[in-house]
Amino acid sequence: MHKLMVSAYKEILLLLRDWGGLAILFFMPSVLIITITLIQESTFKAVGESTLPIVLVDEDKGEIGQLVAENLTEAPNVQLITEVDDQPIDEEQARSLVSDGKYQIALVIPEGISEELTEKVNHNVDKILGQFVLTEADGTARETPAKKWNTKEINIYFDPAAGQTFRNGVKSNIERMLSKVEVQKIYDVFISEMELDEDPGLLADEIITFQEIIAQKGDDGIIPNAVQHNVPAWILFGIFFIIVPLGINLVKEKNLGTYIRLRTSPVAYAIILGGKMVTYTVICLIQFMLMLLIAKYIFPLIGLIEFDPGTQLPLMILIAFVAGLAAIGLGILIGTIAETQEQSAPFGAIFVIILAALGGVWVPTFIMPEVMQKVSAFSPMNWGISAFYDVILRNGTATDIAQPLGYLLVFFAATLLAAILYDKRHQTY
Repeated sequence: MHKLMVSAYKEILLLLRDWGGLAILFFMPSVLIITITLIQESTFKAVGESTLPIVLVDEDKGEIGQLVAENLTEAPNVQLITEVDDQPIDEEQARSLVSDGKYQIALVIPEGISEELTEKVNHNVDKILGQFVLTEADGTARETPAKKWNTKEINIYFDPAAGQTFRNGVKSNIERMLSKVEVQKIYDVFISEMELDEDPGLLADEIITFQEIIAQKGDDGIIPNAVQHNVPAWILFGIFFIIVPLGINLVKEKNLGTYIRLRTSPVAYAIILGGKMVTYTVICLIQFMLMLLIAKYIFPLIGLIEFDPGTQLPLMILIAFVAGLAAIGLGILIGTIAETQEQSAPFGAIFVIILAALGGVWVPTFIMPEVMQKVSAFSPMNWGISAFYDVILRNGTATDIAQPLGYLLVFFAATLLAAILYDKRHQTY
C-alpha cells in the first residue's frame, strides 16, 4: 500500500508541474459547461420564448391578409414588421431584408387571394348545400357545375443562415395558422348561406387538445431542460479529457528515462499503473464535483436553471467513477503506444472529440443518421451519457444503469489489458 501511495504521489507531482495539463483537466471543462449550456439555453429561448420578428407583405389588401396579420399579432413572441422607415414593404424589399440577414422570415400574401378563396369557398358551399335542395321539376338535387381554381401561393422567405429545423418549425406554425384562417372562412360562409340568426359557436372552444407528459419513472416534478441535458454530457466530456495529460505524462516518463528506472526498481508494474489509476480517479471525481457545484451555484447567477441532482447523487457519483476508469484505461493505452508528446496530445484530444460527437455530447443520437446511430452504440461516452440520462431524466435505479456501466468496465479492462500486452511486447530494457 505504501508503494501504491508513493506512486500516486509521483503522479500528483507531475500534474502540479504541468499547469497546461491542469487547465485542461479543470478550467476547460468548467468553461465548456457554462458556455455550451448558455448557448443552448439561448437557442431554446430564441425558438420558444424570445420575440421573433416576421416581415409581412400584404399585397392582397383583403380579408385573408387582415386575418393573417391579426393571427400573427395575437401570436405570442411574434413581432410583426410591415414598414421600414414609415414606408410599406414590398416583396422585393422583404426579400432583400431577409437575404441580408436583418430579419429571418418574411411572409408575402399574393394579390387576389381573398377574392379567390371567397369565390372557391362560396362555390363549394353552394355545391354541398345543393345536395339538399330539390328542384320542383323532377325532385333531383340541384347540381353546381364543376370549376377549376388557380392555386395561390404564399411565399415565405428565410434567411440563408436559418437551419432546416428552424425552417420546418416556422412553416408548420404558419401552415397551422393558415388552416385556421381557411376553416374560419368556410364556417362564416356556411353561417351566411344558411341564414342563421346567431352563431352556434361551433368554433368557440377546442374539442381536441394536447397534454405534454414526460414519461419518467417515478414523479419528482422535474421537467427536463437544457441544463439537465448539458451538465451530464459535459461532465463526461471533462472526465474523458484526462486522457490528454495522462498520455502526455506516460510519454514524458518514457522519454526522460523515468519509466525504465521504475520498471527496473523493485516495484511491480501493477503498482505503477495503480498509482496512476488512483490519482486520475480522484481527479475525475474532483472534476465531477466541481462541475456539479458550478451547475448548482453559478448557473443561477448567470440566468440559468439550477441543477439539483437530489437523491440521485450517489448513482451519479458511481457513473462518474466508472466512466473515469474507462477514460483512464484509454489514456494509459494511448500513452503506452505513443512515442512522443506530439503524437499523444493531438491524437488524444481529437479522439475525445470524436467519441463525444459519436456519443451524443454534441448532437443527440436519436437525430443522427441510422448508420451513425449504430456506430454511436460503440462509443464509451454514449454508454456514460445513457447512464446519466437514465438516472437524471428517467429517474432510473442502479438496475437500469447496470448494462452501460458494465460496458464501461469492460472497456476499461480491455484498454488496460491492451496497454499491458503492448508494453510487454515492446519492452526495451
